[in-house]
Amino acid sequence: MTFAFEPAPPIPAHAVLLFLLQVATLLLVAVVLGRLAERLKMPAIVGELFTGVLLGPSLLGALAPGFSAWLLPNEASQVHLLDAVGLLGVMLLVGITGAHLDLGLIRRRGVTAVRISLCGLLLPLGFGIALSFALPAAIVPDGVSRTVFALFLGVAMCVSAIPVIAKTLTDMRLLHRDIGQLTIAAGTVDDAVGWLLLSVVSAMATIGLSAWQVTRSVLFLVGFVAFAAVLGRPLVSGALRLAGRSDNRGTTPAVVAGLMVLGGAVTHLLGLEAVFGAFVVGMIVGRPGVVDPERLAPLRTVVLSVLAPIFLATAGLRIDLTVLGDPTMFLIALAVLAVAILGKFIGAYLGAWMSGLNRWEGLALGAGLNARGVVEVVVAMVGLRVGVLNTTSYTIIVLVAVVTSLMAPPVLRYAMRRVNQSAEEHARRLAHEAWSTPVYPAAERAGAR
Repeated sequence: MTFAFEPAPPIPAHAVLLFLLQVATLLLVAVVLGRLAERLKMPAIVGELFTGVLLGPSLLGALAPGFSAWLLPNEASQVHLLDAVGLLGVMLLVGITGAHLDLGLIRRRGVTAVRISLCGLLLPLGFGIALSFALPAAIVPDGVSRTVFALFLGVAMCVSAIPVIAKTLTDMRLLHRDIGQLTIAAGTVDDAVGWLLLSVVSAMATIGLSAWQVTRSVLFLVGFVAFAAVLGRPLVSGALRLAGRSDNRGTTPAVVAGLMVLGGAVTHLLGLEAVFGAFVVGMIVGRPGVVDPERLAPLRTVVLSVLAPIFLATAGLRIDLTVLGDPTMFLIALAVLAVAILGKFIGAYLGAWMSGLNRWEGLALGAGLNARGVVEVVVAMVGLRVGVLNTTSYTIIVLVAVVTSLMAPPVLRYAMRRVNQSAEEHARRLAHEAWSTPVYPAAERAGAR
């Protein structure tokens, strides 16, 4: 018996046309707005996030609904094409961030990072739960218990966004600073705990809470980290040694990108967040002696200049600020926003103070960890999917994501001007520049000093 192979039907021509126009439009507008943001002394991420707001339902959809519906139709198959590009961009962005992490600093100051992270988690979590019981019933979906909604809002208040934090610190040339490294480390703990809490609350909303589900998630998380530390390091190092023997300089960046995506696939298979796997692989790649950083400069250029702007613009497309026209809704949004910002700031500042850092370092940590970005958007989408949020509460949480991401850069700049750069940070900056030589001209690098 023979079986005829039947290839999958091709993507419809119109869908391909729309996808190409969407990618081109998002990227070009993001580049223009990113450069404009830099001229206004803001990181490029501000303009790149605003791209989605400009082209999404908040502005273009309201001013030209017909054209908006044609260019960005709300069809699952079309949206998924664009989301796939954004997913690739965020995974590689987080992977590169992990490669820039100074593990020596983290080992020396690991207690500080954990202390800052826990304070930055517990305070906004508690504030969010407390606030939820004071909010009107209109923002709680019918049939959802107030307790489940309260826990979900608390989780939404306590998460950070490693992708946005990473892009902000990179744009501002702060990733080499000790505060930048501590922010990434604390944000990593925030993300790991946040995704675990999100999975627990989502389970409560759908099938109820069980001890086995919580235990399984924790075991998978610990098991993946242990596997990466014991077997992942020699496997990645061996693969990159083989790639380094190639005469084609594009081999190493391609292998690194593939390994980061593979790491994300493994954690996704385990029920964990995909970007967490990419981040762990990036940490392995960034260990001294594993790979020559200069060989990875082309990958960094493509990710930061092409894929990351598309990802950030795509995240902004899901924002619809027109629902804030209701005065009551607007006041509720302000209350939630204030609690989210103050909870994270106070928590991170308290953790910094307990660790002996000065007030400016505490302020910088609070600003960095406050950036919730697309992680908050993903949390909101999960809440909408499982029925914990309705349109009103979803919009409020997304607003928190946007505002906290936009306010982080100016506060970071204000605080870091008052924190002196050490010799170790200067050496770390020189090491990072090996990655970024093709991206930033010499004049910019000199100005970053």
